[in-house]
Amino acid sequence: LKVRVVRSSPPSSQFKATFQESYQVYKRYQMVIHKDPPDKPTINQVRLVPVSFEDPQFKSSFNQSATLFAKYQMSVHKDTPSDCGENEFTRFLCDSPLEVEHAPNGPECGYGSFHQQYWLDGKIIAVGVIDILPYCVSSVYLYYDPDFSFLSLGVYSALR
Repeated sequence: LKVRVVRSSPPSSQFKATFQESYQVYKRYQMVIHKDPPDKPTINQVRLVPVSFEDPQFKSSFNQSATLFAKYQMSVHKDTPSDCGENEFTRFLCDSPLEVEHAPNGPECGYGSFHQQYWLDGKIIAVGVIDILPYCVSSVYLYYDPDFSFLSLGVYSALR
């Protein structure tokens, strides 16, 4: 048995070289020990979209995200439809005081507010609203399609 300590942040070359293999071990562990289904969202099904109505990905997925938010709020939190309309969604999860910043030594996506979209079979099944800052990532809110609660998307998002 050989044990290696591999820097994950910032990712070392060893981490990058072994990432897929490590991920497969993690996925198998989750399926065997925690009985996760094999179609649980993978890293390739997660999109980081800047919260900006100027961004084409954000604009094209806005209606789907807002509809999912309303479904989640009504099912999980028992909100009324008027409590979770498009205006409420925009005010709560799209308007942000953070300004976009692309620092030369910062992450490729830059700093600011993002919607981390989880896609399955061509539709959004969860959205993690996050702020990426110079020294941390702040999880603002997570909402998901209640039909997919068996996937434990909140736990998956927190670990991711």
